[in-house]
Amino acid sequence: MAKKSVASLQTGSKRLAKAIKMVKSPKTGAYIFVEKIMDPSKTKDFFNK
Repeated sequence: MAKKSVASLQTGSKRLAKAIKMVKSPKTGAYIFVEKIMDPSKTKDFFNK
């Protein structure tokens, strides 16, 4: 189960998005949050991994 969250960020002339994904650790079973700032067009690839 993964929770998806995307926030739009604008710095200068670049548009960026901060994506946050909740991932279950196979080792401990606990959920961790993975955050990454990227181009908005690449967010689908980030969530599909």
